[in-house]
Amino acid sequence: MHTVPAMPTARTPGCPFDPPKELIEAREHGPISRFTFPDGHQGRLVTGFDLARTILADPRFSSRRELMKHHPLVDYGDVEVPPAPPGEFLLMDEPRHGRYRKPLVGKFTVRRMRLLTERVEQITAAHLDAMQQAGPGADLVTAFAKPIPAIVICELLGVPYADRGRFQDNIDAFLGGEVSDEELYAAYTATQEYLAELVAAKRAEPTDDVLSDLLDGDFDDEELRGMALILLSAGFDTTANMLALGTFAVLQNPGQAAALGDPSLVDGAVEELLRYLSVAKQFFRVALEDVVLEDGHVIEAGTTVIVSLSVANRDPARFADPHRLDLGRREGGHLAFSHGVHQCLGQQLARVELRVALPALFARFPGLRLAVPAEEVALRPEAADIYGVKSLPVTWDA
Repeated sequence: MHTVPAMPTARTPGCPFDPPKELIEAREHGPISRFTFPDGHQGRLVTGFDLARTILADPRFSSRRELMKHHPLVDYGDVEVPPAPPGEFLLMDEPRHGRYRKPLVGKFTVRRMRLLTERVEQITAAHLDAMQQAGPGADLVTAFAKPIPAIVICELLGVPYADRGRFQDNIDAFLGGEVSDEELYAAYTATQEYLAELVAAKRAEPTDDVLSDLLDGDFDDEELRGMALILLSAGFDTTANMLALGTFAVLQNPGQAAALGDPSLVDGAVEELLRYLSVAKQFFRVALEDVVLEDGHVIEAGTTVIVSLSVANRDPARFADPHRLDLGRREGGHLAFSHGVHQCLGQQLARVELRVALPALFARFPGLRLAVPAEEVALRPEAADIYGVKSLPVTWDA
């Protein structure tokens, strides 16, 4: 079996959308490799599509935070990892995970998210108007990619508009991969404190929003705070980075932009961008028991498994010519939203935002182009939980 001795932290120059070449090479040796964590733990790295899908759906592989003792980039020694705080269900297994997730499922159905389309169109148009009025030249991240999903998720949860910047900056800090441990903890703590205030305000005066709806359940304030944190961070950061990185990818493949203007192609174009970019690069699982795979390989109990979604979504056994962006592609079934019980709760919301915002951007500015050479676009580091761009300077014809 192939061994990956360390997690690569650099993408090939000129190829910001491709996973690090060492990970692609690992998949070429087979769907699973040995992986040596910095603390010496012998884990596994899964890069094959079918195996990734299988493991993500297998309850014998746990998501529990207290089992995540090994980090692919840092040796934390023998530090004890506590269980996930109440409400933060992404880092829990059943039945705790389901207790928090199930009441939310009905809030994010395909039908309910489609009903939001008109509001997303209004928010998008307002930001495009502002860009146009300011004249050619903008950082697409701050002018477009961040504010649209931030406003949408804030309105869904009932976060006052005036507080949007406060939570947005803190989420950037603890998910962006570029601050010290002390700064990360401070940003996380500040977000928790703000959400505690928000929950108390909803208790005192409920409004028409998802967080107020949850007051009817049997959740205490700490649980509501944790649930709100997951929804705010996941509903903002992933979509913001998809909007910015997706725009960058289309600008680098200008012949593909026409698909975003064709109503019959736009849904497939969004799915292809999700597959091709896979901004949620990887997830971690820990084997709860010895698991025998189809090929006879055994993943022993206690083994930490890195499931590389970005590489699995480039598996040539699943997708033809997988490293090519093809907005007319008809092969669906990617893993960009993960799979199994932890599949992204807000995936339909993300789809609505992408299907509205990206076509509107290119329709409003048909001459949209980078204002700097592509190699000067500032990218998020591989240490970030979500891949993306830090800024995207663009311009257009007046």
